[in-house]
Amino acid sequence: MSQSPGSGGGSGRSQGGRTRVLTAKRRTVSSNTWLARQLNDPYVKAAKAAGWRSRSAFKLIELDERFGLLKGVERVIDLGSAPGGWCQVITKAKPRTKVVAIDLLVMEPIAGVTFFQKDILDEDTEDLLRDTLGGDAQLVLSDMAANTVGHRMTDHIRTMGLVETALAFAVDMLEPGGAFVAKVLAGGADTTLVTELKRHFKSIKHAKPPASRKDSSEWYVVAQGFKGRTAEAVDPELQGVAPDGD
Repeated sequence: MSQSPGSGGGSGRSQGGRTRVLTAKRRTVSSNTWLARQLNDPYVKAAKAAGWRSRSAFKLIELDERFGLLKGVERVIDLGSAPGGWCQVITKAKPRTKVVAIDLLVMEPIAGVTFFQKDILDEDTEDLLRDTLGGDAQLVLSDMAANTVGHRMTDHIRTMGLVETALAFAVDMLEPGGAFVAKVLAGGADTTLVTELKRHFKSIKHAKPPASRKDSSEWYVVAQGFKGRTAEAVDPELQGVAPDGD
């Protein structure tokens, strides 16, 4: 289901093949920079032309083409789903797949998607999503990202905290053989997280899909071949070590 970004329209004034942002008295320099980038981003234009709710739809399309994430998948959970670009991709590629989406923000309805506006840490979330799916998930996606403050270390810690939360959730929700995909920052998952991923999954890869801006620090970790929840209590460093006696 490959789709290449094409040209499209945008507000502003065209100059030399690019759209120049018209000045606004109340708009900051950073806002103008962001808006100019949006107006001249081929993925933003292509997403609008194709009816995708966000340019991030192309990221999932590209990740799926590389890793076969949606192959044979019938039950999917999308964490941090708003505005719904990833949900759209799944329902278009796999119309019969059950998709449950969850976000703290509001997401407009999408046919074939059950959306819950709530926190994944709520006590009833896992049972609610599992009951809605009719069983364990085969794929858990997380495009969640913390609000950045501009301090590299702080932003990294906050984002990785979300990844760890998403991983713990995926371990509780996936069926054996399932897959987990989450947004991380430049450098990928740190050593501690990679160790944890290896405890639960057979294959761990890092990827930066072409749709991810070159100047962006985002990457994705793709974990496939979930070993099952029995692996949760097995620390690789402790394998073969007998427990202490009474």
